[in-house]
Amino acid sequence: MKAVLQRVTCASVEVDGRVVGRIGAGLLVLLGVEKGDGARDLLYILEKIQTLRIFGDDEGKMNRALSDVGGALLLVSQFTLLGDTTKGRRPGFELAAPPDEARALYEEATNRLRAGGLVVETGIFGAHMQVELVNDGPVTFLLDSRRGS
Repeated sequence: MKAVLQRVTCASVEVDGRVVGRIGAGLLVLLGVEKGDGARDLLYILEKIQTLRIFGDDEGKMNRALSDVGGALLLVSQFTLLGDTTKGRRPGFELAAPPDEARALYEEATNRLRAGGLVVETGIFGAHMQVELVNDGPVTFLLDSRRGS
């Protein structure tokens, strides 16, 4: 499982001209599910999302987690994070999980994050989306459950 975490002052996602998710300050998380991902991958990514200290404290040091600052989360599925660009000019997506498997893990991630007390907005799985954000910092981190677990 791969994720891109972006600290934002605001972010939104639109589908067919309609805003389906919007947050103020917090995190925009783009989530890609890889073939073979399971509970262990999901738990690794969720733990990082919830506890990574990437928000400034009173001295401006990255020392606070999302819940410490009362931030919200916009979770957007993005299978292109699994795109292989090593050969040719067109990316291959053989590493991406089949849509039904990816949707199940994406929905489980959403439910677990909400159950953990976070305010979570989402995109629409499988839809063509326009994502708008103001990256704060900019601060962006890449997570890969297979490299970190």
